[in-house]
Amino acid sequence: MNDSESVTTQLSTVDEWTRALAESTGSPGGGAGTGVMLSIAASLTSMVAGYTEADDDQREQLTGIHSRANELRQVALQLADDDASASNAFGAAFRLDPGPERDEAIHQASVDAAKASAVLGERAIDAIEDLGWLASNCNAALIADVVVGFGALRAAIAGARTNVSFDLASLTSAGSTLEKVREQHPGLWNTVSRLSDALNRIDELTAGVDKKAAPTEAL
Repeated sequence: MNDSESVTTQLSTVDEWTRALAESTGSPGGGAGTGVMLSIAASLTSMVAGYTEADDDQREQLTGIHSRANELRQVALQLADDDASASNAFGAAFRLDPGPERDEAIHQASVDAAKASAVLGERAIDAIEDLGWLASNCNAALIADVVVGFGALRAAIAGARTNVSFDLASLTSAGSTLEKVREQHPGLWNTVSRLSDALNRIDELTAGVDKKAAPTEAL
């Protein structure tokens, strides 16, 4: 596949998709990469959950984690493709000639892109505590996989946070102020704060298992 716009996570090999990501086209770009990182985190969550044994009183919870992770793996890939489509519209808007039409196109593309990243970020936030539960209850031999999962999840959340924030700030190119943007899009603005809090939560959970995951650091 030479046309990066035809490359999707659903129909491409890893080699084809990453080759498209490496091209200077912007689609797929960092936002789509964020979705792939979320899918990796979900996949590792599912794998660790599948290996984990639970007592009767925890079996239902473990089954739920396994099921949610499997679903998220697929959803995250679709969100990656959705973001790539939003990136196309975003780039097209900025290529228009200066004028009201360009300003309106940038505004709509920026809002749409921010919404796509916010949806992805919210799904990533929802996945944190499931992986946190596995960090405390999984087979000890799989703790490294949990930490890699945390790393992928952190990358997804950091990417979503940056993309939502950047897209909101892009609205000022048409003459709005950041204060006005916050008033017009309070939900998206609040998502940035929620994602910042989520990064702190992941760091807390990762630090809690670091001695088990990297015991040589204690020597």
